Amino acid sequence: MTIIGYQDRYRDDMIFMVLEAKDALGRVPRLNEDLLDVLGQYLQRGDRFWLALDGEDRVIGCIGYHGQDGGTARLHRLYVKCDRKRQGIGTALLETAERHLKAAGFRCATVHLGGPEYWESRIFYPRRGYSEYAPGYMAKDL
Repeated sequence: MTIIGYQDRYRDDMIFMVLEAKDALGRVPRLNEDLLDVLGQYLQRGDRFWLALDGEDRVIGCIGYHGQDGGTARLHRLYVKCDRKRQGIGTALLETAERHLKAAGFRCATVHLGGPEYWESRIFYPRRGYSEYAPGYMAKDL
């Protein structure tokens, strides 16, 4: 596995991976509009977005963030291809984002956990040092 900064040539593969991940959760696969324009919604705003690629150059995970006032960043769109979960991909993506945020001077990372169908998030983030600060929201000091 390799983690790279977002490149638009992987856009369609990333979108397919996210839709497949949502389908595996039993959700109606609906795409978040920010994923249609990662360049404009993340990179051109000064934020970042990463992709995890497998040995065949296919997208198997993603994560991004939006910087906020007060040294806080909100993590977005941490998805891992459904048949590649529990292989350290999500952890590697999260650690990549956290390292970048810390180096860029951010002091806190927050995340919205989504609805109850995202039950894995409620297990994943606390194991990596995040704690709930409001219903459905977690944060970690960097």
